[in-house]
Amino acid sequence: MATGTEPQQNSGGVRARTRAAIAAPHLRTDRWWLAPAVTAAGLLAFVVYSTWRAFAGADYYAAPYVSPFYSPCLAENCRTMRAGPNADLFGGWWGISPAIIILIFPLGFRLTCYYYRKAYYRAFWASPPACAVAEPHRTYTGETRFPLILQNVHRYFFYAALLVAGVLTYDTVLAFRDEHYRWGHMGLGSLVFLANIVLIWAYTLSCHSCRHIVGGKLKHFSRHPVRYRAWRFVGRLNARHMQLAWASLFSVAFADFYVYLVASGVFDDPRFF
Repeated sequence: MATGTEPQQNSGGVRARTRAAIAAPHLRTDRWWLAPAVTAAGLLAFVVYSTWRAFAGADYYAAPYVSPFYSPCLAENCRTMRAGPNADLFGGWWGISPAIIILIFPLGFRLTCYYYRKAYYRAFWASPPACAVAEPHRTYTGETRFPLILQNVHRYFFYAALLVAGVLTYDTVLAFRDEHYRWGHMGLGSLVFLANIVLIWAYTLSCHSCRHIVGGKLKHFSRHPVRYRAWRFVGRLNARHMQLAWASLFSVAFADFYVYLVASGVFDDPRFF
């Protein structure tokens, strides 16, 4: 029996006739548009740069450094890296840049990341553009339909991101050699790689999926002290997930750019010892 109090279905969003009749599009007087504009600029800059570098197929290896965009190298057309992550799984038929193979996984991890979803939903789709600012869309289905329902594969990209982070850790260890592959040396590039891998691991482990894997489905933390400590550690990282997302995005691009500068002969890698 209808009582007249049931929620009414409408397709007008916040501008439907059933909502408050406010003439102004919103009541915010601050520069609310600045944050999504900066986010859009930052993400767009990374997309343009990473696309250029991924399709370049050159200047990604300068012994002992290999660009994180090209590691592990899974095609036969890769530069041979002594003791590096060479695995010619794709043989000689793969003619495109080898970076395209591996970048799918870290980019997929970031694309489906909970923070990045918020960032590009607001910056590019205006869904919504900011808190207390109405979005222009008349309907809202969330992530229940194609293609956004594919965001649920984030947890699987997390597993792939762990493997990639492991390979980049190996690359960082190899970076403590000189150009003749002798151990016990450190250059400026070694520190660049070290800073990058620390940020990569911090961002990866601060993921919401990681936090759920570590401490999810536990009814009694007291019975699982190790997992409880791990859950608290991941929780502290998770509180800085946004900052780590941007810091690691910048660091991985900078590490690639550093290798590009050295490989293209712009300058020689300074050696400390």
